[in-house]
Amino acid sequence: MCTRVLYKTAAKTYLVGRTMDWEDDPQTDLWSFPAGMARDGGVGPGSIRWTSRHGSVVAAVYEKCTADGINTAGLVANLLYLAEADYGNAKETGKPLLSIGAWAQYVLDNYGTVQEAVADLSQEPFAIVSHTIPTKQFPKGRPASVHLAISDRTGDSAILEYVGGHVHIYHDPKYAVMTNSPTFDKQIAIAAYWETVGGANFLPGGVRAADRFARMNWMLAQVPKAPDANTAAATVLSLVRAISVPLGLRDPSLPNISSTRWRSIFDSSRNRIYFEAVYSPQIFWVDLGRLPLEPGASPMKLKLFGTADTGTPRDWVLAGEVSASFETTPAFTFLAPPQ
Repeated sequence: MCTRVLYKTAAKTYLVGRTMDWEDDPQTDLWSFPAGMARDGGVGPGSIRWTSRHGSVVAAVYEKCTADGINTAGLVANLLYLAEADYGNAKETGKPLLSIGAWAQYVLDNYGTVQEAVADLSQEPFAIVSHTIPTKQFPKGRPASVHLAISDRTGDSAILEYVGGHVHIYHDPKYAVMTNSPTFDKQIAIAAYWETVGGANFLPGGVRAADRFARMNWMLAQVPKAPDANTAAATVLSLVRAISVPLGLRDPSLPNISSTRWRSIFDSSRNRIYFEAVYSPQIFWVDLGRLPLEPGASPMKLKLFGTADTGTPRDWVLAGEVSASFETTPAFTFLAPPQ
């Protein structure tokens, strides 16, 4: 579930697009978090502690997890589902603990470039504590199993996955596409195979992660490099719309396949996030420079939750630049198992 793509413009600036595919509404809201916030890993005693170096605007699901976002340095982080993720037994490591819901936020708070993030995270400075998220299909909880993509203003890119209790990092600007299963080493092999076939001859048309991975790699190679920022945003939006899973699509034999719920685009050069919910006829955007993200400012929230899934659809539609609609709100707590 979900697709992420990193796009290069003619001016050598970079945008990231992603789809959020989930079986029901993930209760997404946008949040702004200032620099200078005192943070912890969110899992009680033993949690890692830090003070945010950068302000950020993020999309959070269930008010428990930062799903993706961009910080004031132009670093972008995106969490996508990965069934094979294995974080190991965090408490046995003796390392400081970090909630899976805080992983992307930790990266946005602490790093300004991919190189900086990879150098630090490759040392495994914390152990991730995961838990479950209740959904309609899995009322007892679906494992919060994810991998992480990061990119920056230079176009550098890295994919981070926990397998066998340790982080595996794939660091190269050419890693521009990420979907879900299988693990990224196998996705690389899939991409190599489809390069030999040639996308103009044949491409897989299904909605499985490997199919979407092959199609997005081919589409990304075909679209022109946009000459201006607005055309670039439109190009990335066209890519993530083209790879989206239709609303309501279900396949009992493929429980990991879910409908696209929203799409986001991050422009690292302009520090802007675009957002498009499938239930809305409009897109809107947020310019980080219009929000109070300096040390001493307060967290703020743009409430989006409310769709036909919940029986409480929105009675108004966001459009255009919406930073003025954020409201001061205490920060949410990260996903954690019972103490």
